[in-house]
Amino acid sequence: MMTTYYTTTQAGVKTPIRVAVVADLHNGEYHHILHRIEAEQADLIVLPGDFLQGEDKTARGFAFLAAAAKCCPTFCSIGNHEVRACPRDLDARVAETGAVLLDNEARFASGLWVGGLSSGYRPGMKQGRTKPTPPPDQSFITEFSNMTGPRLLLCHHPEYYRPYLREKNIPLIVAGHAHGGQWEMFGQAIFAPGQGLFPRYTAGFYHARMVVSRGVTNPHPLIPRLGNPTELVMLDIWPG
Repeated sequence: MMTTYYTTTQAGVKTPIRVAVVADLHNGEYHHILHRIEAEQADLIVLPGDFLQGEDKTARGFAFLAAAAKCCPTFCSIGNHEVRACPRDLDARVAETGAVLLDNEARFASGLWVGGLSSGYRPGMKQGRTKPTPPPDQSFITEFSNMTGPRLLLCHHPEYYRPYLREKNIPLIVAGHAHGGQWEMFGQAIFAPGQGLFPRYTAGFYHARMVVSRGVTNPHPLIPRLGNPTELVMLDIWPG
């Protein structure tokens, strides 16, 4: 797993904030990730969805939240796998860990507002690999856009950026879901759910506004990553 560093500035930030972005844990092994975050002295840990894997694959995801919350403030948002895993008691089970679940809501921590835009999937809805991702809660997007002060939005699906977020007053977004395109050849990702073949948003810092992580695990053990290592993102936000 590589560590990728991004630096940005934002008006209203008083002192530098280091954010560890743990995308797409998928209930995977996490101790090496936590050790690296501790070494990087993060001020804030965020998980933009898919920290769980499925209904019977949640133990390590919740254990990571508990361990992370002891390190520093930890926030997570809802990805499509959280919808599949435990839609009825997710909020209560996250609260037990000491982390904070942001389900189309925002909280203030470490000098900025952290918002969580939930996946548009609903219980029982089958995820389409090439079909459009169901739309998010656009009322929350408007609410978060109208807020003042420094802001960071957790948005699991990077494919939400163009139709729903690009024209909004949201200074910084972190996303995952695309797994870096799984295979990357000559700088081009091959496939991402919700984006299809040759996806646009898979890894990097787009328009100096949206960070998309490759994800910290490979949830498809039978489909190896090619040219696309797993990734922990460290995002430094400086006064601007």
